[in-house]
Amino acid sequence: MLRIAGQFKRLIRICVSMPGGKLSLLLFCVAIALNLGSVYSTVRLVKWTGEFYSAVEKVNGPEVFRQIGIFALIVGLNSVRGLSYEYLRKVLEIRWRRALTDKAIELWTRNKAFWHLANDPTNAIDNPDQRIAEDCRLFAKGLLGEALDLIGEIVGLFSYLAILWGLSNFALSLAPIGLDIEIPRYMVWAAFLYVAISSVITHVLGRPLKGLLAEQQHREASFRYSMARWRTAFDEVALSNGEAAETRVFRNRFDAVANNWRRVIRAELVLGSFTFPFRHSVLRIPLFVALPGYLAGHVAFGGLMQLSMAFSNVVTTLSWFIFSYRDLAELVATASRLDHFMQAAEQNGDHPPAIARMPAKTGIVLGPLAVSTPDGRPLVALPETALHQGEMLWLRGPSGIGKTTLVKAIAGLWRHGDGQVSLPLDGTMYLPQKPYLPTGSVVEAAAYPSEVADFGAERVKATLRDVGLGHHTETLPGHGDQAVTGLSGGELQRLTLARLLLHRPRFAILDEATSALDQQAEAALLALIRERLPQTTLLLIAHRLPGAATAQQILDLDSPDLPLAATA
Repeated sequence: MLRIAGQFKRLIRICVSMPGGKLSLLLFCVAIALNLGSVYSTVRLVKWTGEFYSAVEKVNGPEVFRQIGIFALIVGLNSVRGLSYEYLRKVLEIRWRRALTDKAIELWTRNKAFWHLANDPTNAIDNPDQRIAEDCRLFAKGLLGEALDLIGEIVGLFSYLAILWGLSNFALSLAPIGLDIEIPRYMVWAAFLYVAISSVITHVLGRPLKGLLAEQQHREASFRYSMARWRTAFDEVALSNGEAAETRVFRNRFDAVANNWRRVIRAELVLGSFTFPFRHSVLRIPLFVALPGYLAGHVAFGGLMQLSMAFSNVVTTLSWFIFSYRDLAELVATASRLDHFMQAAEQNGDHPPAIARMPAKTGIVLGPLAVSTPDGRPLVALPETALHQGEMLWLRGPSGIGKTTLVKAIAGLWRHGDGQVSLPLDGTMYLPQKPYLPTGSVVEAAAYPSEVADFGAERVKATLRDVGLGHHTETLPGHGDQAVTGLSGGELQRLTLARLLLHRPRFAILDEATSALDQQAEAALLALIRERLPQTTLLLIAHRLPGAATAQQILDLDSPDLPLAATA
């Protein structure tokens, strides 16, 4: 219980401490006031019930019609209150969801936490995108709904109890069953006893739901992810005739969804076997409980109806836990998932890299450093290597030796190993073999991660023409998703080189960044880069040195203890 309370405390603090939090608290207070208006409305209806049925019992026509008018006024005002409350609650929901979403994204992206989470087998987070998109929504909606309802129920309970206490000023005699006992104000005690027993039964029957609902969210997210992942690889699947294989994946993941869903509905059936009849009898039981007082002559018919309604309101309010059990179980499961995600993201974002990174103003020094696997097994080593401005270092080695892992260590991602590098704190760019493609046009993709406006559209288009992608420059921004996803492997690498020319970094790492180009195109583009970026220091990772490229230093990672070779 303390663990759950801690999770809610951390998440609620995010909602109220983000920008606009004070306004959100003010709106929350207004929502509470509007919600409490329903208590006054219900109390007024209890009073109206006694007056209306008394007028009916006396066949007082004018008073009956007067009470009907009062009823219409109560309902009308309460409708305005209710609609205002619902509107304000939804405004608060999107504000708190934004606060949670902004915080989750900030923690997920800070210091490359998203990458570390994806590569941390000891603290794996399944479907982090779904945690941000779905759990933030579910938590904001569930918290507001249950919190506002609970506050209203607590205030309403005292109001309804006061009415019930005043109306039930008679005792229940147990003489008819042979006991010389009288229970004063028995309807008050009966309400608490009735709900207490029912709450215990509800909790015992519904206990398995929390775990099942959490597992359902996990399986639903995995199913959605498999569909979204396929959407990014239509060409590869179509050319591989992989439709049947993908269909098997979809069916297997949906089977997992369906199997757990069957467990959920069985658990809900068990819970509903008690809560369903409870819910549909709670408005009639009060009348049966109040009948002894009516039959004994303690209350008239109008008083009986008023007493029945007061008892019903007390029981219904006390039964909030019973009626909300399923929603509370889902809210607790959501809070647990979301808090675990944020804690893990914050922990990974604050974890210092194993490879020390120091600022460099002119030259670049890589190493000495040693990279290992997560279990501590040595992977690859790099001796101290100094590069002057504008020089090129060619790292070569057989596949699988750890070249890409070494690059990740230099970039500050890989945390397993030790050593140091001296790099520019800004102005470093990494060009992978297969670049990331954001949504948008080819022009927007070339400017990534900056915006087209940072360079000017004409400059971006001119650069694309220089690298041989001029036929993609007429796509309008925001309407070129298909053009981007339809690029070939060689075109993708041309796009990456266009980014390099636009951003003009001080240090660039090319990890097989020209492997999909023919030798003539590769030589021409690298010559263009050397011409346009003479001051950029390059680290080239490739099986072979591209034609027309001149590496001032060559390091064979298969034999790092050998002296560095220099080219003419």
